[in-house]
Amino acid sequence: MPDFHTVEIDGLRFRCRLDGDDAAPWLVFSNSLGTDLTVWDGQVAALAGRFRILRYDQRGHGGTTVPAGPCDFARLGGDVAALLDRFGIARCGFVGLSMGVPTGLDLAARHPERVERLVLCDGQAATAPGGAEQWAERIRQVRADGMAAFAEATVARWFAPGFVASGRADKVRAMVAATPAEGLVACATALQGFDYAAVLPTLRVPVLLVVGARDGALPATMAAMREKIPGAALVEIADAGHIPNVEQPAAFNQALAGFLDQ
Repeated sequence: MPDFHTVEIDGLRFRCRLDGDDAAPWLVFSNSLGTDLTVWDGQVAALAGRFRILRYDQRGHGGTTVPAGPCDFARLGGDVAALLDRFGIARCGFVGLSMGVPTGLDLAARHPERVERLVLCDGQAATAPGGAEQWAERIRQVRADGMAAFAEATVARWFAPGFVASGRADKVRAMVAATPAEGLVACATALQGFDYAAVLPTLRVPVLLVVGARDGALPATMAAMREKIPGAALVEIADAGHIPNVEQPAAFNQALAGFLDQ
């Protein structure tokens, strides 16, 4: 049976799920903007036999309460630290996708003793030049056109046309469409202005960077990030865009398991 929990933090109710062996090392997954904890189903199926896994819905996403206003990554990283406290997790491996990358970097910067290894997927250490304006435009689109239209545009950006046409992106489209508009806006506001670039050279745990080879400028961005992180490794997932764990789960799981088993 699914092991779901509701945890109250900062006046919000967070939906969480636990999987795997109670005695195994902890692994925490953090989602991208517009998705919920089920975006990691393929990874949990592959890893639950070897890890105790915590997934959660970020603020305003999935089954977690919509915050009253915008948030930043100090708040989003603080949510993870609070969840670690609530579940008695002293140290964990952390896997962050897109928005989960700065979430994880905040956690690692402020609570380095809690992170034993870090996987950063299809994300950035800082808002890209012009990113604030791009996110402002997407916020306007959400408010003008609604989440169903935003979900269609998002799936077209994230996945190859053939993957979308096959129906395999339908689950992700439904996740994005079901996200409360103000929940998405709250977290998109955090993406408009963040900078954890100075954190990268300070990381002293094993770090794996994973990126879809077709994810726009992100392969180059993450290659530059790798150069700043001591000992970091980078894996490009062929034939994948922004959500490679869904588009190419076998290749993604191979890279993830290989790193976690080191």
